[in-house]
Amino acid sequence: MSAKRKIEVFSAGCPACEDTVKLINDIACESCEIIVLDMHDPKVSARAKSLGVTAVPAVAINGTLAGCCAGRGPDVGSLREAGVGQPL
Repeated sequence: MSAKRKIEVFSAGCPACEDTVKLINDIACESCEIIVLDMHDPKVSARAKSLGVTAVPAVAINGTLAGCCAGRGPDVGSLREAGVGQPL
């Protein structure tokens, strides 16, 4: 049996997540093993956190968060720049 590239898609089941699952399926080859993981499952959520997932959808390839999925999600600096925590 030949080796496979393990592709984990972390999904909450929303339309954006479903679009990502479709994209991955569209571009995958026979060397790709695609696993769609439900973020509502505490074990999946813990795995995602250990990989650095801060927003969904997110994709990990062979146990490494894809560059396009790293560093996303809310951060204090951006929120404060947008006015969060500042009186009107």
